[in-house]
Amino acid sequence: MEVRLLGEKRAILVKVTGELDHHSAAAIKEEADNKMRSSNAINIIFDFSEMTFMDSSGIGVIMGRYKKARSLGGRVIAYGVSPQNLRIMEMSGIDKIIKLAPAYDRAVRLLDK
Repeated sequence: MEVRLLGEKRAILVKVTGELDHHSAAAIKEEADNKMRSSNAINIIFDFSEMTFMDSSGIGVIMGRYKKARSLGGRVIAYGVSPQNLRIMEMSGIDKIIKLAPAYDRAVRLLDK
């Protein structure tokens, strides 16, 4: 996992590699929240292009960051979602509340809409 600041968009980029499950969820939440707090970011972009698996804990991570971003007036966008993980997002309904993009450049453009 990597979390970095995209200062020009008041956003953080959270790159998830491997599995987003109950073993990794707490660390991802903590690092994302700390980076948002320390940088005054209001938007979150998730890079799921290297995520191999997600369970309900992953949905919880996304939902929690969505609530935090919305409370600050921001947005959450995800890109690089595999068909398997997209199916999990659709079953949970999370695809209805966050924006999905095919690639990074499109995700960044969605922050302007």
